[in-house]
Amino acid sequence: MSSDFIRQHLKSLKPYEPIDPVEVLGARVGIPADKVIKLDGNENPYGCSPKVQIALAQANSYNIYPDPLNRELRQLLEGYTGFGSEYISVGSGSDELIDNILRISLEPGDKVINCPPTFGMYPFSTTVNGGEIVNVSRNADYSIDMDAIESAVDERTKVVFITSPNNPTGNLTSEEDIVRLLKTGLMVVVDEAYYEFAQESVVSLVAEYSNLVVLRTFSKWAGLAGLRVGYGIIPPEINEIIYRMKMPYNVTIAAQIAVRETFADMEYMQWTIEAIITERDRFSNKLKAQGILDPIPSRSNFILCRVLKGNALQIKQDLEKRGVFIRYFDTPQLQNMIRISVGKPEHTDTVIEALADLS
Repeated sequence: MSSDFIRQHLKSLKPYEPIDPVEVLGARVGIPADKVIKLDGNENPYGCSPKVQIALAQANSYNIYPDPLNRELRQLLEGYTGFGSEYISVGSGSDELIDNILRISLEPGDKVINCPPTFGMYPFSTTVNGGEIVNVSRNADYSIDMDAIESAVDERTKVVFITSPNNPTGNLTSEEDIVRLLKTGLMVVVDEAYYEFAQESVVSLVAEYSNLVVLRTFSKWAGLAGLRVGYGIIPPEINEIIYRMKMPYNVTIAAQIAVRETFADMEYMQWTIEAIITERDRFSNKLKAQGILDPIPSRSNFILCRVLKGNALQIKQDLEKRGVFIRYFDTPQLQNMIRISVGKPEHTDTVIEALADLS
């Protein structure tokens, strides 16, 4: 049988649950894609820099393979991060870097510590790579449970993932806790996908600790989610192995152009970041005043809310009928909760009005 060729641990693999594009969302509720208010993916509602769009339209190099060593991108990132190219790894989104880190770290049966509620790619990629996920739940305030993590470590534990700010809760993990994790000897992967909205980082520790990896992305702040560009600041001895084993042409010419033009238009990009932060605070205040959802303080570009009046799933479904798409949760740690990406001011106003109509 054809299934005999499939690795045993993949036969029961549960697929990662991605979000759908606007065309699919619009078709689901019978509205044009350009009328969809997409607040379920933590994307930048202002899009990429206009310079990116112009440069992509004018480029004539799409027939040539991209640089397998990502030299231009790594040089650009030297200026942005303050680290030399030997520390910088570039991937097709940070998802590829997560997979690469696990591919070089795990033997079958090795363990990875995950701290839910958090980003679902860590357990997914661990399972794909033959590892065993060890879930150590966060505290009631969504901080990581350091004592429980340390107790969970054994001789097969190799990696721990920490998202900061965390998705979907929006809170940071302190540098003190990260240093404590580093002293366990595990590879500590700090995913700073939302760094630009928090403006706090532990990246300076990479030069000091050979077991720290910091991941970031252009998907959120730079509006390049559709072009898939992520990067990591990684100890050189680990990064050298990644560049030996990664797919050779993993970042496209289009993505390379987009990053170049993003850095050439940082004034515009900084404006969008500040606009999102301002709108996050305005949205949170409006939700508090309304009293239907209870927003949790966020350092990211989304807001997690407890539902005070009504049911999270019902609110999600009712908003969808109006063309507004959000995320809802109903797990023990996120019972009857909603996550809403920060959009433009008019998106905030639409959500507030819709919630008022539904109450």
